[in-house]
Amino acid sequence: MVIFRDLLRFSPSFRIGVILLSLALIMAALSFVSPYAPDDRRAVPRNRPPSQEYLLGTTSTGQDVFWMLTFAVRNTLVIAGVAVVIGRGIGVLLGMTAGYLGGWFDRTVSTFVDSFIVIPRLPLVILLASILRGQLSMLGLAVLIGLLDWAYPSKRYRAQALSLREREFTHTGVFSGMSTFKIVTREHLPFLIPFLLADVVSGFLFAIGFEVTLSVLGLTDLTAQTIGTMLYWGNYYQALLSNRTWMLIPPVVATIVVVVGFYLISIGLSVYLDPRTRLARLRVKG
Repeated sequence: MVIFRDLLRFSPSFRIGVILLSLALIMAALSFVSPYAPDDRRAVPRNRPPSQEYLLGTTSTGQDVFWMLTFAVRNTLVIAGVAVVIGRGIGVLLGMTAGYLGGWFDRTVSTFVDSFIVIPRLPLVILLASILRGQLSMLGLAVLIGLLDWAYPSKRYRAQALSLREREFTHTGVFSGMSTFKIVTREHLPFLIPFLLADVVSGFLFAIGFEVTLSVLGLTDLTAQTIGTMLYWGNYYQALLSNRTWMLIPPVVATIVVVVGFYLISIGLSVYLDPRTRLARLRVKG
């Protein structure tokens, strides 16, 4: 809470990012009070432009674009959240354990991580999604993205663990009989929380980008409402060519709002973690 309060106070970019993400979360929350189910077809008149009755218009399949967007934002954020938990969870535990233990375990993990990093992730995920086409659910997509986004974080946390294992409190924990797992999770992890917050934000950006890309290419579950599938179906029914742009503009704007929101929060966190800015904050507090 102290970090969040300081960020709101000293970082304009963080404040703007929080506002943008709050708007996205409000949209996602509205999905729970939607008068339509996410898979309802012909629930409203087709191809109606935005009006007082239909705020963002309707689609060629008779769906209200506004309520579709609420489900799409919610599902995209859920996919990204699950992917971040999996990717960052693996990266944190593997990187910190390897950095703390060192020796042959560290060398083995580092070799595997370095080998995985050189593999281009976008072509790989497109290949896997193509193979699994028709079988890749929302949860499966989240797991796939998460399993492709752990290597870079693990290297960062390994470097932090190499420094923390030489600290006095680490030696005290070892002498007191604490296990490796307890030392890593109880003694080292609290020091990495600010860095983990910044890393989580970048993980959301990565996951959202991959979800939208794969969905626009038609490689995900197209029956699920996400930002990417809204763009896919808008293109499928030739919304741009038929001048029904209200089918495409809302998901594009939603993507921009979410991505820019996370980006601004990332900038705020980066500035906050910069040691050169800490003295300035201390002077202001003083």
